[in-house]
Amino acid sequence: MTAKLLPSRPRKYHQQRIAMALYDGKIFRPASNTPNGEVGDDTRFHYHQSGSTVWAEYAGSQVAKGHLIALVGGDGALDMRYHHVNTKGELMTGRCRSVPVTLPDGRLQLHETWQWTSGDGSSGTSVLEEVKE
Repeated sequence: MTAKLLPSRPRKYHQQRIAMALYDGKIFRPASNTPNGEVGDDTRFHYHQSGSTVWAEYAGSQVAKGHLIALVGGDGALDMRYHHVNTKGELMTGRCRSVPVTLPDGRLQLHETWQWTSGDGSSGTSVLEEVKE
């Protein structure tokens, strides 16, 4: 009688499992942003994750209160939609693709390409870095 080996899980499953653990409980701050963005040095993003769903609350700089919701892909990238009320009392909305990079010290950095779906419809880029407390 020979032992029967169970089939191994495909690589995509392994990547997805890693991606699913990336964001929960992390806090991010901006490292850079294009001038047409409303996020600044004192903006903080508080991330949560359940399975492939990621969401965050954010505030600071020109943002009075904001939320984002995203789906995380197998590579860890986020397909995101966001909305916030700015300090002028305007409701702003947009979409974003956020790609995680692991820094040498183990923190995450998010490289983002975004576009407003309200206001002038302009686009930009930003980089967020994980804050270790």
